[in-house]
Amino acid sequence: MNPLDPTTVSILGFIALFGLMLLRMPIGLAMGFVGVCGFAYMRGWDAALHVLALVPIRTATDAGFTVIPLFLLMGAIATLSGMSAELFKAANSFLGHKKGGLGMATIAACAGFAAISGSSVATAATFSAVAYPEMRKFNYPQSFATGVIAAGGTLGAILPPSIVLAVYSLITQQDLGRLYIAGVVPGILAILMYILTITVISIVRPNFLPQGPKSTWAERLTAIKGVWAIALLFVLVIGGIYAGVFTPTEAGAMGATGALIIAVVRRRLNWAQFVECLMRALRTAAAIFSILIGALIFGYFLTITQTPQHVTEFLTGLGLSKYGLLVLIMLMYLVLGCVMDAMAMIILTVPIIFPVIVALGFSPIWFGIIIVMTVELGMIHPPVGMNVFVIKSVIKDVKLSTIFYGVIPFVITDLIRLALLIIFPALALWLPSIR
Repeated sequence: MNPLDPTTVSILGFIALFGLMLLRMPIGLAMGFVGVCGFAYMRGWDAALHVLALVPIRTATDAGFTVIPLFLLMGAIATLSGMSAELFKAANSFLGHKKGGLGMATIAACAGFAAISGSSVATAATFSAVAYPEMRKFNYPQSFATGVIAAGGTLGAILPPSIVLAVYSLITQQDLGRLYIAGVVPGILAILMYILTITVISIVRPNFLPQGPKSTWAERLTAIKGVWAIALLFVLVIGGIYAGVFTPTEAGAMGATGALIIAVVRRRLNWAQFVECLMRALRTAAAIFSILIGALIFGYFLTITQTPQHVTEFLTGLGLSKYGLLVLIMLMYLVLGCVMDAMAMIILTVPIIFPVIVALGFSPIWFGIIIVMTVELGMIHPPVGMNVFVIKSVIKDVKLSTIFYGVIPFVITDLIRLALLIIFPALALWLPSIR
C-alpha cells in the first residue's frame, strides 16, 4: 500500500478534527490527538511521542504565556470586588434617563470592565448578572437586553488587555504592546457605534425602549467616584505599556497586584473570595492552555505536511486582488464562527493564514485587530455564538432564539465597523505609529 501524500494527510487530519469536534470532544484534546496521530503517520511514533512530551512542558514554562493567567486574575478580582457593579451604576447615572439609556450604560460599563478583564466571555457573564435585572426592572424587552449584553461582551476581545490579542501575539511573534495600543481606537469606535445603534433603534421604534429616571448631578458625582479603581488600573496597565515602563507581562503582574491591593484596602475581598478569584483564573487559564497545547501539537503536524505553504500558494494563485483574498479569509472565519469558539479559531488557523497575510503585504498588527474583530463576531452570530450561550447559562428564563434576535442589529454594526477598518487601516495603525 502506497503512503498518502502530505496534502492528503493534512486534509484527512482536518476532517478527523472536525469529526471529533462534532462528537463533542474538547477542542484542545481533539487537536492534540489528531496532531499526534498525523505526526506519527508522517514521522513515526517515536518522533510523535517526543512532540507530545515536549510541547506541554515548554508551553507551561514559557514566560511569555504568563501574561494570560495574570490578566485573568486581574479580571477575576475586579469582578468579585464589585467593580463591575460600580461601573454600571456610574454609566447608568449619566445615560439611564435616555430612551434605551440602560442599554447605552451597559455598553459603556462593558467597555470599562473589558479594559481590565480582557475576556469577552467574562464580560458577558458579569453583566448578565449586573445589567440584565436592572433592564428588566424597567421593562426592557428580553431580546434587546440580552442582545446588548452579548454585543458589549465582545469588547473584551478588542480592548486591551485582550486575552485573544495576547494569544495572537504569541503565535505570530508580534509586539503585544503595539497590538494593545492598536486596539484602542477600534475599541472606542465599537463603543460609539453600539451606542449609535441603540439610538437608531429608539428612533425607528419609539415605543420599543423605555426611559429611566434622571439622576441629579449630586448622584452622578457620587456614582463616578466609585470608578476611580477601574481608571487607576487602566492607567497603570495600559499607560505603563504605552509609555514603555512595563512589558505586557509585567503590566499583567502590576494589574493583578494593583487590583488585589485596591480590593483589600477597600475591604471588598476576603480570604474566601481571594481563593475563588484564584480558582476562576486557574480554571479559565487551564482551558486556554489546553487549547493552546493541542493547537501547537496540531501545528507541528501541519508544518511537516507543509500545509501553510500550500495554502499560501493556493490563495495567492487564485488571481484575486489582495483585498479580494482578505474578504475570502474573513468569510472563512465567519463560517468557522458557527462551529468553533474564538480562541480555538485563532490558535488553529492563524499559523496557516498568517503567511498568506505577510505575502500579501498587509500589516500584521492591523490584521491582528481585524482577525480578532472577525472571530468575536462569531461569538454572537448564530447558530453557535459563545457569548449567547454564556448569557443563556446565567439567565435561565430566556430562549436562545430571543438572544439571537436581539443581537441582529449589533451584528450589522460589527460588519460595518469591520468594513471601516479594512477601508481605513489607519484607524488601527495610527496610535501605534506615534508610540
